[in-house]
This record gives sequence, C-alpha cells and structure tokens, in this order.
Amino acid sequence: MRAGTGVVALAVTADMPMFELSIACEIFGTDRRDLADPWYELRLCAAEPGRTRTQNGFVLHTPYDLEALAAAGTVVVPALPADAVLSGAPVDPRLLRALREAHANGARIVSLCTGAFVLAAAGLLDGRRAATHWMYADVLGARHPRVRVDPAVLYVDEGDVLTSAGRSAGIDLCLHLVRTDLGAEVANQVARRMVVPAHRPGGQAQYIEAPVPRSGGDGLAPVLQRAIEHMDQQLTVAQMACWAGVSARTLVRRFHDATGTTPLRWLHAQRLARARHLLEATDLPVERISRLCGMGTAGNLRHHFTRAVGVTPMEYRRAFHGRSPLAGSSVSSARSCR
Repeated sequence: MRAGTGVVALAVTADMPMFELSIACEIFGTDRRDLADPWYELRLCAAEPGRTRTQNGFVLHTPYDLEALAAAGTVVVPALPADAVLSGAPVDPRLLRALREAHANGARIVSLCTGAFVLAAAGLLDGRRAATHWMYADVLGARHPRVRVDPAVLYVDEGDVLTSAGRSAGIDLCLHLVRTDLGAEVANQVARRMVVPAHRPGGQAQYIEAPVPRSGGDGLAPVLQRAIEHMDQQLTVAQMACWAGVSARTLVRRFHDATGTTPLRWLHAQRLARARHLLEATDLPVERISRLCGMGTAGNLRHHFTRAVGVTPMEYRRAFHGRSPLAGSSVSSARSCR
C-alpha cells in the first residue's frame, strides 16, 4: 500500500453543502479495486454520530465520531455553508481539536473550497500558502492574516496540508491525491470514469469575473466611455487627459480617485475583459480579437492573457465558448479617434 491510501475520514458538519462532500465520496468512497487494490476506505465522521442533516435537507448516515479522524491517513474537510463563512460563525471546537490531533498523528489534512476556513481556525494554515473559493479569498486573508491566500490557483499542496479552490476545484485536488498515492494512470482512469479532465490547465483566475470599474467620478465617465469605444487604438495618458481637458498629472490623480487604479492599468484590464468576451461569444480568430482589443498581435494578447488569466486564449475559448446572438458574427472595429 502506497503512502496516503487507507482510511479517508470526512468531517461532516450540519448544513454542509453536498457538492464538495459528494466529490470526496465519489473519488474515495467508490470501490475501484479493479484499478488499485487496496482502494481507500471512506469513513463519514460527525461530532454527533448517527444522522447528520446537510444542505437542502439531505440526511447522511455518519457512523463515526470525530475521534476517528485521529486514526485516518487522510482527513477531508468539505465546504462550509456560505452563511457561516460570511458571518464568521465559530467552528465547533471539537472539530478543531480533532483536526489538530489528526495532524499531530501524521494525517494528511485536506480542505475543499471554504473548508479552508476550518483549517485556518485550527491553526493548520498559519504561515502556509492556501487556496479557497475566489469569492471568499479576501475574507480568509483578512480573518486569518497569517495564512498566505492564493486566489488564482486550483489547489495548493503543502505536503501534509492541502487546500482547494472553489466548487469543482475539489475534483482537481482529490484527483491530485489519487495521482500522488497511486500514480497518474490510476488518476487518469478515475477522471475518465467521472468524465472530467485528469488535469486542468491554469487556475481559478480564469473563472473570476472581470472587474467592472467603479463609475467615473469627477467628470471622468465620458473619458472612460470614450476609451472603451476606441479600445482598438493605442491610447496614451496624454490623449485621455486631452479628452478630459486636464493635465496628465491631474488625470492620473482623478483617475485613481474614481477607479482605484491608473489609467493604463484600467485600460489594460478593459482590453482583457473585451478579449474574454469575444472569446466566449464569437468565433473570431485570435489575431482579429487581439486587434479589436488594442493588443496588436496574437502573440502579445497570448502573453498578457495567459499571465492574467492562467490559460491561453484558445484554452479559455475551449472552456467557455458558447453560442450566443453574437456567435459567428463580425465585430466592427471602434470608430477612429482624432
């Protein structure tokens, strides 16, 4: 038996979302001894053994108590309810003690999605890099400043403590555990049976909504709109300042007050947002999209897009392209600005 196989204990709590819980049950709880023998032994554990009601009224049979975590080779903490995360509701101290004891006994501690908040409350993420759902990454960092939250990755492997990003990223992390324990071929077979990728490129940055700038205050709204309309051109701060009828220095100051960033950084973010939209909603070639976004060449767009989103434009299109009223249509370039 390779390291990491054996007992996988799931820490089940009341009102826990079923999605992340079901990920762990599917990957570790389904008997796949035809792929590797022995397979994992899954144990559902709760502070009050018996029946635990999860989100949406599902009731699970949880025959093990939290003391069983200490005897497991791997302990998985699925997600917390969103209300509990946002309200900062305290985690059951019995669960925190059980996690610390399991870790001290050499167990591999794993969290899925917002389960990272439980690990952080137990002190297991102090000084470590960690992932959670991008919507709650700032909350985790503010609530637990000793945790180095990475909002862009699908999962983080710190050896004895592993954390995943939001929702389906739990599949990526659990398959990573299988790959670590039993090899790539077994992990690939499990992924194939689940009809999911064995390994997804990039990180969760590709799933984060493009930021919408705050409305331009101090008379900047027309400047922002004009910049968006002429995004296919090479714009400068001096040109935008001319549109606003102010000096470049004044524009930079007002721009920061209105949007929280500089004119060129804001413009760069808008170019990437347009690229994402065109990749999702049209069949335009990447070269054409790069010109419409003011990125120049396809190579330049590829460089900046990959750096910001974590995947190439073509990988992003394969993941998110959907037929819409714009699909297949041509997009006219913005009117020339003089």
